[in-house]
Amino acid sequence: MSPRTTWLWLTVAGALFAFIFYFKDSLRPPPAPVVQILPGFSVSAVSRIQVRPENHLAIRALRTNGAWQVMTEAQVYPAQTDRLESFLAELNRLAPATYIAGTELRGRPNSDEEFGFMPTPQATIMLDGQYHAQLRVGFKTAPGDQVFLQRVGAAGVFVVDADLLNFLPRTANDWRNRTFIDLSALKFDRIAVTNGPTSFVLQRNPSNHLWRILPPIEARANSARIEDALQKIQTIDVNQFVPEDPKPDLEGLGLQPPALQLVFSQGTNLAAALQFGKSPTNDAGQVFARCLGQDSLVTISNDLIAPWRDKLENFHDPHLLALSGPVAAIEVHGEDTFTLEHQGNNWRVLPQDLPADNSTVEQLLSDLTGMSATLVKGVVIEQDWPTWGLASPRRRYVLKSASLNDPPTQSNATIAELDFGSNQKDRVFARRADEFAVYAVSRADFQRLPAASWQLRERRIWNFSTNDLAGITLRYHDKVRQAVRTGVYDWSLAPHSQGIIEPLRTEETVRGLCHLSAQDWVARGAAERARYGFADNGAMVTLDLKSGEKARIEFGGAGPSGYPYAGLTLDGEFWVCDIPPLLCRDVLSYLLSPLDGPGQ
Repeated sequence: MSPRTTWLWLTVAGALFAFIFYFKDSLRPPPAPVVQILPGFSVSAVSRIQVRPENHLAIRALRTNGAWQVMTEAQVYPAQTDRLESFLAELNRLAPATYIAGTELRGRPNSDEEFGFMPTPQATIMLDGQYHAQLRVGFKTAPGDQVFLQRVGAAGVFVVDADLLNFLPRTANDWRNRTFIDLSALKFDRIAVTNGPTSFVLQRNPSNHLWRILPPIEARANSARIEDALQKIQTIDVNQFVPEDPKPDLEGLGLQPPALQLVFSQGTNLAAALQFGKSPTNDAGQVFARCLGQDSLVTISNDLIAPWRDKLENFHDPHLLALSGPVAAIEVHGEDTFTLEHQGNNWRVLPQDLPADNSTVEQLLSDLTGMSATLVKGVVIEQDWPTWGLASPRRRYVLKSASLNDPPTQSNATIAELDFGSNQKDRVFARRADEFAVYAVSRADFQRLPAASWQLRERRIWNFSTNDLAGITLRYHDKVRQAVRTGVYDWSLAPHSQGIIEPLRTEETVRGLCHLSAQDWVARGAAERARYGFADNGAMVTLDLKSGEKARIEFGGAGPSGYPYAGLTLDGEFWVCDIPPLLCRDVLSYLLSPLDGPGQ
């Protein structure tokens, strides 16, 4: 082959290559356009939906003011808005896995029957509002994971994910709202409860939100129990909707009269009325129920209304006292009459004018609020109070709230007045001045309450440093010993005193006496000395201060702890108390024992 021929063929090959390279794309047929199932679809544009499942009545839903309703032939019901919105969102997400164009179907005259669109599709979906469309759902594909879908007015057939079927309702009940009642949307402060022959009314206080039982049996209600029972009502979901019947057998369902009825109102304005009846046959866990005004009968869980079937007594507050604010004063009528008054950060006993022990007063309030009370009788008239020892109660506590006056005065509002009467076996009868009921509290709880002013005195007896000490004087009968403190852990016997002194143990024991507090006040007055085992020449420890003052503590007979009572003279009056057992042990062992005193 000549060189000229070779170059000719190379030129031809290069031209063919360039033609193919530059024109190959333009010679290909254009790709088929993407066919949308619902072109221009918008969830918000749909305000009416109709779904007609195969061999079922049409299910209609209407959106009004953002909320969906389900319409049947006879009624209109609230719908599950979330479920309907999810259904529309699923339609919006639909994308065809395969599209069979209309041109491919021209040679298949029975294609509607072949794909399940005729004579009756699985479901027909109609969308209306600002957007209009109608879909027909046909057979599933052979593998079963896809389904044929047709848009009426379009020539082709779509193959989509079979999950679409999970969003289709079978009956109108599938789209109905299953919330039995939404109490959070109601305004109410009163509940009328009718439980068979028993009826009572509960009223909520608008200021402290506590519940009361209204007359004729007026009493404080168990607010925690009522709020818990209301929360159970709020969580009730409909288990089944009873088929519509223009003349339902209400008597057979236990709804005429209802076995249980709850009527919610705000003042005289009715908010809602709920009725509960019998259980369906062979299903004691459910009961028939209805909300008056909605004309729908349902079944719900029996457990969620069980608290409202309880006895009236169990709606009473199980405690005598509940505090919703601070207490400014406590009047006590017991062995003597006195008032605990809150002054600044401390309490004071009046008119005795004693400093009160803050922790003991707080314990009194805690004991009163925590005291369990059992209802004995719902209504007791004043003429019958002597039966319970309440005509002249043995103990009375009057709690008063803070007022604008400072200090508190008689004008303070009374929070509660608690009277305690006679006892029977292991319980004591009690009542509140604002109720007709009589309660019983345990005797042990009652005995923890202080009955005398002296029991509330501040527990701290004195408090000073060991560096303020010059020494100590120990006495038991006619034996006396003195010890001098010359420094930290430096003790020695005073002149004319004999015996042995242990500086380490003496220092530690005396330090405890320098910061002395009563564990409990037991009695007050010189007349109580003999009763508690105090003798004029009994055991005594005297703390000799450098200032010349002396702090004396005597020891008497043994108390319930096994250690002797301690006696002190405070403000010119003799007081009996218990001091911490370990300190008492050390005093007996390291200070008084060498004198052959108690504890040897």
